[in-house]
Amino acid sequence: MRRFEGRIAAVVGGGSGMGRAISHRLASEGAHVYVADLSEDAAKKVAEEIAADGGTASPVQVDATDNDSITALFDRIRSEHGVLHVLHAQVGMPGPGGIEVDDAQWQKNIDVNVKSAYYTCTLGYDLLRAADGKGSITMTSSTSALVGSPFSPVYSLTKGALVPFTRALALKGAPDGVRVNVICPGTVQTPMLAQFFGREPGADVSELTKDFVSGIPLGRGAQPEEIASVIAFLASDDASYVTGVTIPVDGGLTAK
Repeated sequence: MRRFEGRIAAVVGGGSGMGRAISHRLASEGAHVYVADLSEDAAKKVAEEIAADGGTASPVQVDATDNDSITALFDRIRSEHGVLHVLHAQVGMPGPGGIEVDDAQWQKNIDVNVKSAYYTCTLGYDLLRAADGKGSITMTSSTSALVGSPFSPVYSLTKGALVPFTRALALKGAPDGVRVNVICPGTVQTPMLAQFFGREPGADVSELTKDFVSGIPLGRGAQPEEIASVIAFLASDDASYVTGVTIPVDGGLTAK
């Protein structure tokens, strides 16, 4: 399928894991993808991979917690294309374990998990509005936003904020033809997975991961490409009447 032929996409947090898979999927369906990441090297590597596969992409170094950096990304897209059809906000981090969280940890988690998503979506909004009813915003939250994380209440708090934000922004965007949706992945086989299960010193990450996966109805974690396929659907015309929704992509975890 080439559902994004001639369209412009930006994946903020596109340099690794789910963001990398999403960048690849959108490019494989015809989008020119701006791969934005805190790591310039990671963004360049993904853009090179996309080019090697026959797609087109532009790597951009972006600090998603810095509004000037986000604005610079959208200024570049505006000058080069004048429009943005697909915007995905992927940036996030695991929260600290427990409830004893100092001010610095608190602020960092707010900045990475909440501030980055809010300003990525709002500072790029005018470019999506210019897409003549084809604008799509997607965000990545977590199942911890839906069922709570006993390991990190701060993570549940910050990721949970994206769910009502999605509904509110969808209502704002509807008259402008901008759709807004959020996904809530469960366990995904990415480089960040070990950080979720390795918060406590001396934790046996492999054993904790195995125990958690055993509770997933489908009996396994997701591959990043399985997350990317859901984002591609939501961003495409196949989902033209879908907005304001929260979709768990979790192997049935939240159905229990």
